[in-house]
Amino acid sequence: MEVKTYRAGSLQEALQLVRTDMGPDAAVLQTREVREGLFHWLSGTRRIEVTASCSVNVPSRFPPPLDDTGEFAAAPSSADWTGAACEDGNTEDGPTSVPAHCDTDYRAKFRDDLRDELSDLHSMVEQLSRPPAAPSHGQLGESLFQLFTELIDAEVSEELARDLIDRVQLEAGNEERDDPELMRSRLARLVEADITCGGPIRVVPGQSRLVALVGPTGVGKTTTIAKLAASFHLRERHRVGLITVDTYRIAAVDQLRTYADIIDLPMEVVSTPREMRAAVARMADLDLILMDTAGRSPSDEVRLRELKSMLNEAHADEVHLVLSSVTSAAGMRKAAERFADVGVTSLLLTKLDEATGLGNLLPLLRQSKLPLSYLTNGQNVPDDIAGAERGRLARLVLGMESIN
Repeated sequence: MEVKTYRAGSLQEALQLVRTDMGPDAAVLQTREVREGLFHWLSGTRRIEVTASCSVNVPSRFPPPLDDTGEFAAAPSSADWTGAACEDGNTEDGPTSVPAHCDTDYRAKFRDDLRDELSDLHSMVEQLSRPPAAPSHGQLGESLFQLFTELIDAEVSEELARDLIDRVQLEAGNEERDDPELMRSRLARLVEADITCGGPIRVVPGQSRLVALVGPTGVGKTTTIAKLAASFHLRERHRVGLITVDTYRIAAVDQLRTYADIIDLPMEVVSTPREMRAAVARMADLDLILMDTAGRSPSDEVRLRELKSMLNEAHADEVHLVLSSVTSAAGMRKAAERFADVGVTSLLLTKLDEATGLGNLLPLLRQSKLPLSYLTNGQNVPDDIAGAERGRLARLVLGMESIN
């Protein structure tokens, strides 16, 4: 049986296509309204679809041709003109119009179907967006539930807290799960395994090393530079020099110059690549050159390219990305992704003392491939800075140890 489908902007146009292609004896099997387009079910273009056949033995839906007198050759029966009954919202009617009651029924059914589809879609999106319910006391037991609440108190996200508790639960035996201290130790080891530490800056006498600090605005780069300079010069007796390219921030140069004068260190102010080459050349005989840079927004691609150009000109041996612990997890992740382009080699976390909880650090520590170099927890120079240690940072993140 040969069946063809035609689409047009109106019923009359669709029927004319059928008649032209299949002849006046074609039988209309089905007509319906459809919509075309990317979101056809919601706002696509309205079209009329007609399914017809030449081999089905049903009365033709077309009026017979006119004879020589201008009259119909044979009077069409009422069935020929009225068309099939409207079933399941489909209309089979003559060439001039769809019966009013069929058109109304079809449109009402279409609106109802569309409303149902939208309702189902809304429910599906809502269900996918809804986070899983927090585990209950009965599901986890006393020890694990206590650990879960401690993670939430430490500002670890609920999703990440559930993941950590599930991992601890899988690794522990039934008897171990009743021991709170044992479960806490297991949890600390899990977090510690996700942390990578690269150690502090290594200075070799007689070999000049240039280390640059980069990062967003307000994370404490200049104060950290002063702490490092004082520690390496006053405590370890290395020859240290300072370079700053932070000529954008008000009083930034004066702040670093004040530190340089107090510690008695040479300092260069640089604003162009040519000046950078000259400044590095003048300090080539020093053991350590610390470079302070202007804060850059992770979204400012132009400034980041300028920073990369300066670092390339300086031939920095190490580039430490400085991030504040009070920044959101999403903010730190974005900064780490965008600053990776400038050649960052290490991660340095500041302001641990200002954070109400350090759980926001955990996503960055788990996902970033950058090794940690230093942690700072105050404004005192040269104190309040220490090399990063995995075990201590894990305990700090989990709230198991105090910052001070």
